[in-house]
Amino acid sequence: MGGDVTGLRTLAVRTPTLEIAYEASGPPAGLPVILLHGFPDDVHAYATVAPALAALGYRVLVPYLRGYGPTRFLDPAAPRMAQQAAIGQDLLDFMDALDIPRAGLAGYDWGGRAACIAAILAPERVDALVTIGGYNVQDTLAPPTPAPAEQERAYWYQWYFNTERGRRGLADNRRAICRLLWRDWSPSYKFDDATFERTAASFDNPDFVDVVIHSYRHRHGNAPGDPRFDAVERRLAGRPPITVPTVILHGGDDGVSLTRHTERELALFSAGTTRRVVTGAGHFLPREPTGAPAVVDALETLLR
Repeated sequence: MGGDVTGLRTLAVRTPTLEIAYEASGPPAGLPVILLHGFPDDVHAYATVAPALAALGYRVLVPYLRGYGPTRFLDPAAPRMAQQAAIGQDLLDFMDALDIPRAGLAGYDWGGRAACIAAILAPERVDALVTIGGYNVQDTLAPPTPAPAEQERAYWYQWYFNTERGRRGLADNRRAICRLLWRDWSPSYKFDDATFERTAASFDNPDFVDVVIHSYRHRHGNAPGDPRFDAVERRLAGRPPITVPTVILHGGDDGVSLTRHTERELALFSAGTTRRVVTGAGHFLPREPTGAPAVVDALETLLR
C-alpha cells in the first residue's frame, strides 16, 4: 500500500440504531481497515496501530462501541442491550453507513467478537481478520459449564456484574474497577495516569453501565436478548466456521483469558490460518509495546 497519510479525524455516522463516533486516518481512498476495541477500553487502544497502518496507505477506522465515548443510541427509549449479535450487527451497520463493501478487521475482547461474527454472517465483506483471543463467539443458548478453577477466579468481574451489587459498584466505582482490570489483565503493560484517564472518559457514557451489565448477564442467561437477534444467536451457538483469511493472536501474559486455544478450535477457521502467541503482551494487546507491531504485521500479511 502507498499514498499520503491524512490527519486523524474524529467523525460520526448514523446507523439504524446508533450514532457511532469513530476516528479516521489514512487516505480516504485507501483499503479500509476497521479496528475494534474491547471492554473496558476505547479507540485509544489503537493509538500506535492506527497511525502505523495509515502510514502504509490504509484507510483506518476505529469506532467507539455502543456504550462507549461519544457513541449514542438514537432512540432514548431503546433497551441498552449489548449481546454479541448486536455488537456484530453494529459493525455491519457501520460499514453500510460508510458505504464500505469490504474491509480488513481486527479486534479483541468485545471487538474481536464483533469481528468474528461479521466474518461469519457476511464473509464476502471481510478481506482479512485478525482476531485477538481466537474464536471469540459465544454459545448463549446452552447452560454455561464451569471452567477450571483459575479461570473461574479470573472471571470474578462477570459474576459481580450479574448481581445488583455489581451494577451499583460499576456505576459508583467504574474507574477503579476498570483500572484494576487493566492492571490484572495486562500485568506487563506499564501505563500512566494520563493514558488511563484518556480512555476512562469513555466510561462516562450514560449507557456504559447498562450496556456492560447486559453484555455480561446475557451471555450467562441472566438477561433477555433482543428478539431480532434470536436466529443469529441460534446460528452462533452452533459454532459456525470462520472462512475468511485469518491470523489469531494471543497475549502471552493475558490475565483474563487463561486457557490457550486448542488445535480443535483452530479447525473452526479456514485452512492456512496461523496462530501466534505474542510474548510480553497481555489482554490489551494492541496497546502494548510488543502487541501493537504484531497487529500491524498480521494485517499487512493478510492484506498485501
